[in-house]
Amino acid sequence: MASTALLAQPIGAPGLIFMSVGGILFFAMLIRTSLAAGASGSGGRRSGLSRIGIALQMLGIACVGFGPTRLTLSATSPASIATAAVVATLMALAIFLFVAATRAMGANWSIAARMREDHQLVTTGVFARLRHPIYAGMAAFFLALAAALGHEAQLIAGIPLFVLGTALRVRVEERLLRDRFGAAYEAYAARVARFVPGIA
Repeated sequence: MASTALLAQPIGAPGLIFMSVGGILFFAMLIRTSLAAGASGSGGRRSGLSRIGIALQMLGIACVGFGPTRLTLSATSPASIATAAVVATLMALAIFLFVAATRAMGANWSIAARMREDHQLVTTGVFARLRHPIYAGMAAFFLALAAALGHEAQLIAGIPLFVLGTALRVRVEERLLRDRFGAAYEAYAARVARFVPGIA
């Protein structure tokens, strides 16, 4: 019992429900977008370092998802309702950022970093406020999962993996963009934050 209590905080059903519904929607859109990108011919050579970054991000998320849950809170308790509100907000943000970013990128989008022959520098839509909105959305998903499952301890273990994976992917993508677009990308990067508008 003591080890279970250490690994999982008490949770309520509403947070789990919002996480489940949001997760299904998120992955359904990811699959749909991936299939559409494949059907249109994604092209370009993909980065191996970007794939390592993806693996590290997934390991970080897996860390947060692993372990027991304690579904002991009443669905109408203040703590349960507050957690559900946090999870719903984070998942809505994750879905919004993913959809807005992939629509703005169009054919430029792919899971692993690569540069198409006809690649364009996208600076409109959500990219006018964030350079890496999909990673910001993934971070929201990551935090929502921890909150929904009551896995604060696992979150501490997963954060370094997720951050390192994200840093690798950002490094690869920004290098590709600088090599292709030069001063235009430098000017864009100077005025637009990576993950949080006006902060970082």
